[in-house]
Amino acid sequence: MIRGNKIELRARHEDDIPILQAELHGDVVTSSRAQGEPWRPITPGSKDAQFVVDDTEERHVQFSVAELDGGPLVGTASLWGIDNHNRYAHIGLGLRPSARGKGYGTDIVAVLCHYGFVVRGLRRLQIETLADNDAMLRAAERNGFVREGVLRSSAWVMGEFLDEVVLGLLVQEWKPDATG
Repeated sequence: MIRGNKIELRARHEDDIPILQAELHGDVVTSSRAQGEPWRPITPGSKDAQFVVDDTEERHVQFSVAELDGGPLVGTASLWGIDNHNRYAHIGLGLRPSARGKGYGTDIVAVLCHYGFVVRGLRRLQIETLADNDAMLRAAERNGFVREGVLRSSAWVMGEFLDEVVLGLLVQEWKPDATG
């Protein structure tokens, strides 16, 4: 388990899955905005569900996010598209509706940076998010991420094309206490 100021990243528990499926995947609009692919229903208990962790997968590390000291589940976080040769990965996170607007996103990004740079020895982390996702943009920038570009009309979301922002952070630019 890796701890931040407000949250801890831990292994996914079996009882996390139905909560994440109901509150994150079950919200069609939010799920469509986050996934970058069409929403589809998932049968409860499916082993093909997006929140079931495959511990043998080397290029995708998924965490459950909980409040410190065994507090309630607040969401999910991941490093995905891990490239060990070029030493970079992408950051992703999702917060339960009751956890949004409480500063957890900024802390999750900070802890994922620690995990990526210190534990995994990566050199670059990247975030792609919709241009109107102000919460994710703030969380990234508070942790030192720099806007590197806009992918115009690159995401088909619920009947319209939206812009995506690409943000990057290099290990030499990272300040572990940037959110302090």
